[in-house]
Amino acid sequence: MAAVGLKTHIWANNTRSIMLLAGFPFLLVLMLYGVLLMLLGTATLEDGAPQASLGDDMMTAASMLGYTVPVAFGIAGIWFAIAYFGNQMMIDAITGAKKVERKTEPELYNLLENLAISRGMRTPTLRIIETEGMNAYASGLHEGRYSITVTRGLMQAMNRDELEAVLAHEMTHVINKDVRTMVIASIFAGIISVIAELIVRSIFFSRSRGERDNKNALPLILIGLAFAAIGFGLAIVIRMMLSRTREFVADAGSVELTKNPDAMISALRKIEGRSSVAAPDEVQLMFLDNQPDGRGLEGLFASHPSIDKRVAALVEFAGGRDPGPWQPVVGAAPGASAATSVPATA
Repeated sequence: MAAVGLKTHIWANNTRSIMLLAGFPFLLVLMLYGVLLMLLGTATLEDGAPQASLGDDMMTAASMLGYTVPVAFGIAGIWFAIAYFGNQMMIDAITGAKKVERKTEPELYNLLENLAISRGMRTPTLRIIETEGMNAYASGLHEGRYSITVTRGLMQAMNRDELEAVLAHEMTHVINKDVRTMVIASIFAGIISVIAELIVRSIFFSRSRGERDNKNALPLILIGLAFAAIGFGLAIVIRMMLSRTREFVADAGSVELTKNPDAMISALRKIEGRSSVAAPDEVQLMFLDNQPDGRGLEGLFASHPSIDKRVAALVEFAGGRDPGPWQPVVGAAPGASAATSVPATA
């Protein structure tokens, strides 16, 4: 964490955004070719001859790319344009987030405004999700459209310092341009999910429509699945390119803004195991925490590092103190401090 400078991190995020934009057309063509092979194999498309060789069928699928790729790019372009300009509306509809003003949540708004002023930035829009899960996220693609969302459960569980630390964490995502990369990745992941669903449906549905018995059916389906698997695997690689480092850097940025590592640690301990919020995987990429366990294969492919690792980094590099796992006190007032909720430790 100490070796990653702010400018380096912003440059890396800009590079990732460019690579996402440049790599998506290749990924789309690869998965589309796999779909065409499977549609030929399942006899949904009748362009191939019944006794054609496997190579001929593969060439037929390749020739179809000449008119299917422009259509696919056109549809993807329309979707990207809609998602680009309406991404916040979509995220709000999915998560149930509601915009709030200073008069309805004065303390929360003032905390966010003070953090923005300290960095000479325009204050992001503030939103709240009415759910007991403890989580938060930043969204938006450019200045004037940034937004920070927190859950009601997080607001009720955190004291002032902890809430400020969480807001500072999300502000760091805005400052570091993480939000732009994550929103773009979410848009692409949505398109890839649609293609993956098309692949599955082509296998289970199309067989009933075709009367042609293609001797290459099984090889075509297997090759198509291989292409689709490669495309899906590259999509996972793209998601991993977002790098869990961004959460460590945002935690460090919170400490830089608030000068209070203990508040960030305490907030993470309260969130641990209580961050569940109903939302698609593409949206959960943006959450403050999206890893309830962090062990085994689940931890290996998780979009976020475990709370233990994040706390350990703050202890080592920021000099914070770890109070250990948090246990809420029955009947305690909302926002009770970690000191009143966690047994004293050495």
